[in-house]
Amino acid sequence: MCGITGIVEATGQPVDRERLLAMCRTLHHRGPDGEGVFLDGSVGLAMRRLAVVDVAGGHQPVRNEAGTVHAVVNGEIYNHRSLRQELRQLGHTFTSDSDCEVVPHLYEEYGKDFVSRLEGMFAIALWDTEHQRLLLSRDRAGVKPLYYFLDNRRVVFGSEIRAVLAGLDGAALDPQALSDYLSLMYIPGPRSIYSDVRKLEPGRTLVWQDGTHTVRRYWDLAADTAQRRVSADRAMRSVRELLSASVEEQLMGDVPLGFFLSGGLDSGSVVATARRLHPDAELKTFTIGFADRSYDERQQAALVARHLRTTHTELVVEPTAEDVVDRIAPTFDEPFADPSMIPTYYLCELARSQVTVALSGDGGDELFAGYRSYQADKIARYYRHLPRGLTTRLAPSMLRFLPVSHNRASLEFKARRFVDNVLHDPARSHYLWRVVFHEEHKARLLHPDLYAGLLDTYDTHARHDLAGRSFDRLTGHQYTDANVYLAEDVLAKTDRTSMAHSLEVRVPLLSTPLMEYAFSLRGSVKMPGYQPKRLLREAMRHALPPSVLTMGKKGFNAPMPRWLTGPLRPLLDEYLSRDVLRRQGYLQPDEVARWVGRHLDGTAEHGRELWILLMFSMWVEEHKAHR
Repeated sequence: MCGITGIVEATGQPVDRERLLAMCRTLHHRGPDGEGVFLDGSVGLAMRRLAVVDVAGGHQPVRNEAGTVHAVVNGEIYNHRSLRQELRQLGHTFTSDSDCEVVPHLYEEYGKDFVSRLEGMFAIALWDTEHQRLLLSRDRAGVKPLYYFLDNRRVVFGSEIRAVLAGLDGAALDPQALSDYLSLMYIPGPRSIYSDVRKLEPGRTLVWQDGTHTVRRYWDLAADTAQRRVSADRAMRSVRELLSASVEEQLMGDVPLGFFLSGGLDSGSVVATARRLHPDAELKTFTIGFADRSYDERQQAALVARHLRTTHTELVVEPTAEDVVDRIAPTFDEPFADPSMIPTYYLCELARSQVTVALSGDGGDELFAGYRSYQADKIARYYRHLPRGLTTRLAPSMLRFLPVSHNRASLEFKARRFVDNVLHDPARSHYLWRVVFHEEHKARLLHPDLYAGLLDTYDTHARHDLAGRSFDRLTGHQYTDANVYLAEDVLAKTDRTSMAHSLEVRVPLLSTPLMEYAFSLRGSVKMPGYQPKRLLREAMRHALPPSVLTMGKKGFNAPMPRWLTGPLRPLLDEYLSRDVLRRQGYLQPDEVARWVGRHLDGTAEHGRELWILLMFSMWVEEHKAHR
């Protein structure tokens, strides 16, 4: 695990070594254990290392025997042992036991298609000196990030935007990215907050050669998977087998290892599988809790920990304004506002105090249909057939009788989201379940010259819609969520917060075989009727306490509505003040004041909305991105 960066000068001029090192050192938090550089005229690769596999010998950059292929790798290659054996039989020799050393040899054998043979989480930069070719590749699910800039003069890339910016002379804000952020709480790829810095999307390889580049998709969850008809019993057995294989594979390493444990089904399934595979091993688990009982899962997590005989550690989170400003917000070098970023940050800090690697349950909701929106999608089919007077007049008017609540997933919140979004077509409705600021909101929030000409953020989701393909509707929605929300929110959040503490987080539910198998199953097997995650629940029936198997979806969230009226209130007063917003020049101060006022006087609950606005204003101040 590490951070990677580099430059290729298309004009042939030598790479500035000091600039390359400055880029690399912006990533020190991703790899505190060492630094490596390859410099050859107009090409420079660099990396910071977090030593996990072959701690003593696994240095990078890695190379082939002839020194014609050089690579830097961020991540873990879980099938490196079988690949190493195969490559040795083909005549390759190795100088270490590092998982990353297979990369240049694999490229030497299979060329640009080498990445399709890797199983793991990774971002790779590879330079082929013989063909003067640069390859950038990213893992299938998007666990590890990779950003790049290119023009007719150079290619600059890095694990985080800050590394890319250190190699440039400046960058401008992308108004479309800002609009997308206001709707979704994150910026979906391939955009970043900067117009000239792009994200390499999951499952893709960028090839640069002779001043031109192509980006091709080497793996796609839909294109590489066909739906199959199997019984629920057979599916349960297969899920258990695939999860066991994935957990066993991801327990590799030469450093202390632990598990995130929320008390829910996904993380519990990972820990339970590890316990079954290693009955007598010490398993360390880590949980974050809150004083707000509607958000707190410590009691449930402790129950699972006792059931599985883990060494359990928990922490109650109550953030300070100073922590948000000085520690948490700077972790993300573009605007990001998923409220769970705060507990995830503290969870990673807690785990890193004892271990170097942690396994999480990320991905279970996307693979096994765990989100409430999947239930809402099914209910919506019937709701749309009700009399128009009921759906367009009576139901919306009834919402005013529901009391405003700051509790987690309150009835008022869920009912309002459903009624507001349900009458759109199914694909747009599914998109709207997650939207925070709608287009009409943004038209009032953004300065007119910024909003003019922007695309509807729905276009981001529409290009991941499987309409017309041979998949049922639920599976189509899962495909969209895996490509957008999982990759750009869930995994991005976990990567940045874990790497801020030099902690490697692995995701066994997102192994390629398990992803492909779960996606291949009919929606009626994964979620019969209105029972989310029924398949996974049944698969884990004999491994977890009954209360976990019957517990409804909660999600890893934070009591942001209350925090913004309590410990984080000073941030609203400072960063969303009229003076600050006027100086920045992006948001309309009077419109922002209306959102703030409604939340503070209790006439509405706008926790997510205010957090989005706050995180953007803080980002502008930190990066001096004033207009």
